[in-house]
Amino acid sequence: MKLSLTLCTTEQLDELVELSRTTFIDAFKDQNNPEDFKAYLQAAFNRDVLATELNNVHSTFYFVHFGAELAGYFKLNLAEAQTEIQDTSSIEIERIYVHRDFQGRGIGQWMIARIMEIASQKNMAYVWLGVWEKNTDAIRFYKAHGFDKFGEHPYYVGKDKQTDWLMRCDITTLRE
Repeated sequence: MKLSLTLCTTEQLDELVELSRTTFIDAFKDQNNPEDFKAYLQAAFNRDVLATELNNVHSTFYFVHFGAELAGYFKLNLAEAQTEIQDTSSIEIERIYVHRDFQGRGIGQWMIARIMEIASQKNMAYVWLGVWEKNTDAIRFYKAHGFDKFGEHPYYVGKDKQTDWLMRCDITTLRE
């Protein structure tokens, strides 16, 4: 498996919009009210919103390629770009998605390893994320990679108030 990581730039905005929408639809469409889901997609994954996020100096999008094909992406937030905690000793994984055509190939595990490397290079103490409490496969995946639940917060898909688990993985032990 030949995986590579590249920084997503504004020149790749259309690819980011398409991949963001496709992977989110594949992951959550069937578990949500269609109207709320459509409203969320339009609000969260439109060109203007993603362009603003791409231009935020405290947020970074990475594309993951499987050979020459775009297989997934993740978004990391630092400092005030973090959605909740805004701890300067942490990195938030706001989004991490693998396209359905590439799932089951260990790409998610590879992505988590790259994220931990990035966090370690930036001398961060931990990595954290929010994951929908009903996404049991993702929760199991994060637990298997050292993440533990430390809280909860509301997350809205349209008008539907859902609950995300906040999970973190301390990376200081990786440096020892």
